[in-house]
Amino acid sequence: MKNRDIHRRHFIAKLFELIKMAIILHLFPFPKFAKAANTSVKEKTVDSYHGLSIREIAIRKLHHGNGRFLNPFSKAEHGNPWRIISWKLFHENHFKSFYNQERKVSVSIDWEPVRRDRGLSITFIKHATVMIKDLDTHILVDPVFSCPFWFIKDFTPLAFDIEQMPNPHHVLITHGHYDHLDKPSLSRLNKDTHIISPLGYNEIFDELGMNQRTKLDWFETFTDGKRKITLLPCNHWTMRNPMTGPNRSLWGSFLIKTASGPSIFISGDTAYFPGFRELGKEFPIDLAIFNLGAYEPRWFMASSHINPAETVKAFRELQAKKLLIVHWGTFRLGDEPVHFPPIQIRRELKNEGLLDRLVHLNHGQTLFYNQRNSGG
Repeated sequence: MKNRDIHRRHFIAKLFELIKMAIILHLFPFPKFAKAANTSVKEKTVDSYHGLSIREIAIRKLHHGNGRFLNPFSKAEHGNPWRIISWKLFHENHFKSFYNQERKVSVSIDWEPVRRDRGLSITFIKHATVMIKDLDTHILVDPVFSCPFWFIKDFTPLAFDIEQMPNPHHVLITHGHYDHLDKPSLSRLNKDTHIISPLGYNEIFDELGMNQRTKLDWFETFTDGKRKITLLPCNHWTMRNPMTGPNRSLWGSFLIKTASGPSIFISGDTAYFPGFRELGKEFPIDLAIFNLGAYEPRWFMASSHINPAETVKAFRELQAKKLLIVHWGTFRLGDEPVHFPPIQIRRELKNEGLLDRLVHLNHGQTLFYNQRNSGG
């Protein structure tokens, strides 16, 4: 009887963990659980398009479906809660023994040097949130200032008032998952802040009263006369409402051709796909900022998030000069501990003889970009 009680408590604990993670990944449709199993999208893949380039796919709008967007680079079925049940209840977590090494580190940022700098700087705030200052213009990427989920730990709480942060002129949103498009964080910004996002997010920005916005499809560009910001394809998906299912809105990477000179690639969340090679041939890239986190276990995460070895492969194919990783250290959304990505990316780069290309930033640190940083 005692062993039975232990097993019952273990099952209940695992089930609660499952429910929490399902909410994080937007896969648990309370209360109509069964309905969500039918909202997933099975997609064609790039193999089905007879060798078309990713630009040709975008021009022909082959990523546009009937009422939702399609990912032509993946065969994965997203939005199905049964996959997360399999992950959390029937697969072993091989990383738990490392969780006691995780550390909570408060993030303090002295914004004055950023304000004074007249060139190009990149500040890693937390998770995938990055502030890029290009001459006199501030560009904020995927602002998330606190934990969107009350039931998971925030390992990098902000120790400064958001009011101290320079007001961004542009905010880039890569996609709609809650750890990238966070309404409470956006509500902290001025309502007249210019939002640049993929297609399909009008309702959210209407609710926030943020009416200065530009909607981009893949390969479309916004320019303010000094810099160009282009939305590019990537291998991902999105969902905010499991009742309506995935991919009601678009997702993407960004390429920023700065007014100060260098070009910055922002991967957003992405799995590996052959499009990196095409992008590397078409666009010169000085700094590639990759989201590296929530990549284990591979059988579950490989269709959504790139891992360290794949990041190095993609970095090579982009022919970028320097690499910076974000999306690590803040929330444990995969099995790997939050501090693993920087360790593992260094190992992979060293194995490939590319360690000198890595630009490492801890949360709250700023890279002041100059010719010493830009060398190939």
